[in-house]
Amino acid sequence: MTTTQQHLQHLYWRAGFGPLPEEVTKTGSIRKAVHALFRASDKVEPLDSPAMHFAEAKATMAASAPVPTMDSQVAGMRTTPEASLMRRGLTPEQRKLDNEQRRDAFYAMNVGWLDRMATSPAQLREKMTFFWHGHFACRVRQPEAALQLNNTIRRLALGKFGDLLLAVSQEPAMLQFLNNQQNRKQHPNENFAREVMELFTIGRGHYTEQDVKEAARAFTGWSADENHQFVFRARQHDDGPKTFMGRTGNWGGEDVLKTLLEQSQTAEFITTKLYRFFVNDVPNPAHILPLAKSFYQSQYDISLLLERLFTAEWFYDAANMGNRIKSPIELLAGIKRTFGLQLDDNKLFVTFEKALGQTLFEPPNVAGWPGGRSWIDSSSLAIRLQLPQVLFRNAEFRIALKEDENDIAPTVPRAERTFRQPVKAHVRLAPLTQLLAGTAPAEQPAKLSAFLLQTPIRPENLVLIQRQADRAPADDRLRAVITSLLALPEYQLM
Repeated sequence: MTTTQQHLQHLYWRAGFGPLPEEVTKTGSIRKAVHALFRASDKVEPLDSPAMHFAEAKATMAASAPVPTMDSQVAGMRTTPEASLMRRGLTPEQRKLDNEQRRDAFYAMNVGWLDRMATSPAQLREKMTFFWHGHFACRVRQPEAALQLNNTIRRLALGKFGDLLLAVSQEPAMLQFLNNQQNRKQHPNENFAREVMELFTIGRGHYTEQDVKEAARAFTGWSADENHQFVFRARQHDDGPKTFMGRTGNWGGEDVLKTLLEQSQTAEFITTKLYRFFVNDVPNPAHILPLAKSFYQSQYDISLLLERLFTAEWFYDAANMGNRIKSPIELLAGIKRTFGLQLDDNKLFVTFEKALGQTLFEPPNVAGWPGGRSWIDSSSLAIRLQLPQVLFRNAEFRIALKEDENDIAPTVPRAERTFRQPVKAHVRLAPLTQLLAGTAPAEQPAKLSAFLLQTPIRPENLVLIQRQADRAPADDRLRAVITSLLALPEYQLM
């Protein structure tokens, strides 16, 4: 296969968040480009900054408040008993301040990660962290716990799946989100055990209800302390014999995970999900089954699986290029990466995410975001096509965000959820100017479309954009062409 610019762009969009202009002018094989992506992702840099940390308010607790024995739920997001009890002692003003500080920490985490996606050389590590963020979907009130889970995923995103599965399963955020704090001897809670099988490993239809019950017993005692550290509470663990997937023994939680990894169906389930994320929404068994077999034989080596996928000739088939709708995060991170986009108020990125239907650290449920065609409806498409004018022309952005029952403060009045003002944005066009160096003005729209679009532009659209460019002042010509290209439906594909 002869490597083309479109092949490289396809790789950089799927394995990262889009190409930089200077990356597509390099020559070399696909295999060389893939190896460069892995080398750039060798180093693990945790996501962190002072603004991402939230200190629980040390308010005086009501003397009459009973100590809770179960996790409680505040505004639809999981919280620990200690945090719930602490909030009971807050005045309304303190509670409002507590909510605002939590939200600010999550905003800092969100914007910081989006910037990391756009600017980090470790594109593949961040893309895989994003994939696992949806696979191991989790939503909690505690910024510290959410950030810790995110960094655990980042650290293990390209290693062995078994290591990642165990680490995530023992993360306090996940244990809280899936109610395993309530899972005790003689009073088992099946939620955690069920989701580990249905969503994280083997998939629906490959286990029985009895397997769920027995696995729940095995996970009793898996808990966390107030410092967001995993603890095993032996007195809460059911140490009796259990029969799980046809095997009887005094199993614990790690035994259950090991048994699930011994099932080749787990390798097929994970490989299929990766295929749908990186290749095509429609699974192709002829491609998936050989990958799943080698994934299983390699003891679930994620990097080896991805290398096989990205270097397969069918990955670059026309049917697999420009066929996938960008998620809201991929859309925003891609624009930030290509154009060095900066906003005077970075929190507006979160507003864009909420308007488009995907907010980092806030999956809709334990199954994560459905993806695919669900990203596009009449409302979200209108917002997507409006964004170029907002970001490149500082146009007014108007949106009334929907109420979110799972938000930290879900009862915000509509007036406070309505955004209507110009967005002050800054973009860097010099790399695009360099990309076009030596290209005649009449040919620049076509060259830009080949870089910005992953599917060929329609001839009639190219004619319209060329006319718009001809009418624009010389110093505004490039911005006019870019704005028009990004407003095409084709830019929503990758």
